[in-house]
Amino acid sequence: MARSIILNALDIGTSSIKMMTGQKDLGTGDVTILGQTQVPCLGVRKGEVSNPQEVTQAIIVAKEHLKKSGVAKIKGVLVNIGGSRLYAVPSQGLVSVSRADQKISKEDIQRVLQASRALNLPSNKEVLDVLPKEFLVDGEEAPVTPLGLAGIRLEAKVLLICVFSPVLESLGEAVTGAGLEIGGIIPSSLASARACLTPQQKELGAGVVDIGAGDTGVAFFEEGKLIDFAIFPWGSSHITNDIAIGLRTEIATAERIKREFGTLASSKGKKRVSKIEIPEKSLSFSPKFLKGIIEARISEIFSEIQKELKKTSKQNLLPGGIVLTGGGAKLPGIVEFAKQRLKLPCRLGRVKDIPGIEDSAFSTCAGLLLTGFDLEIEGGEGPHREGIGGIFKKIFKMFSP
Repeated sequence: MARSIILNALDIGTSSIKMMTGQKDLGTGDVTILGQTQVPCLGVRKGEVSNPQEVTQAIIVAKEHLKKSGVAKIKGVLVNIGGSRLYAVPSQGLVSVSRADQKISKEDIQRVLQASRALNLPSNKEVLDVLPKEFLVDGEEAPVTPLGLAGIRLEAKVLLICVFSPVLESLGEAVTGAGLEIGGIIPSSLASARACLTPQQKELGAGVVDIGAGDTGVAFFEEGKLIDFAIFPWGSSHITNDIAIGLRTEIATAERIKREFGTLASSKGKKRVSKIEIPEKSLSFSPKFLKGIIEARISEIFSEIQKELKKTSKQNLLPGGIVLTGGGAKLPGIVEFAKQRLKLPCRLGRVKDIPGIEDSAFSTCAGLLLTGFDLEIEGGEGPHREGIGGIFKKIFKMFSP
């Protein structure tokens, strides 16, 4: 009998909750989506859970939707985390090799990573996990992993993923309140990177820009390793808010206008429309005026991305290019806009390794599943199970050298 793994992903976004259940056949490697759903939610602000009770209710509704589509009882989930109070801090650790034969052991690697966590953080901040960037043995760079190499000193250069503790607590309260166990927590942009970037792109140097409703996350890779990670507190919902203010209309109408008429694309060579009319709302405005509102907010987001690239000295130096994903990446003309602003190859993200997912808004869910499958295959056993246990402690290994 073919062995398979079933996992559940939960994407808690600013405007909606998405859930997805997938199954991976360990014989063929094929992934099948057993069910997926999206329900509105107002309990999240700028990517962070602000009202756990409201989010809990939305998760319960999403669970019921999946149940009606034939998904078995859901116990554990892989969950995303977002918000600008999730951030990366560079750090490093140094230990002496413990074995008498001076061969580096797994214990030595664990000790040096633990040493890298010894950073003075405010009492309300904590380290979510450690992402190794580079190991050095006696001052020399180690190839991929130092396990088994001979040396006296072992160093690790890492990125610490840190979070404002109440953000993590609110997330946990919302998920467990819906009767679910948290099997792993992954930043949204890292999940999207797993879904949309190929190993070749990560090796060459590439980035993912995940534009959500309430925040935008970026992750940059080089030589297969994560080199930078950041989240900015602006997303596609801020465009909606700007339209509502600019046109003096309500949010629902502004969202409709954004979806139906919003674009960053040039009007050259196209039939020009002088006015956009919304008669039932007594609205009349020019496409140029609407584009100006949208472009101002998108420019702000991409200015922050440029600053992040400059900080990592990767301006114009990511041959694998930038992949745009998330619901905000559906805005017409955004790829050309990104190319012009970032001076890098840019494309819309498509979920790889899972057929049938066309909506970029589900890239985080897909990445959560794929990361979970990778890790469960690495360490799991059993012919057929909801393979969620134990992932939390090893979830970030996917982004380690």
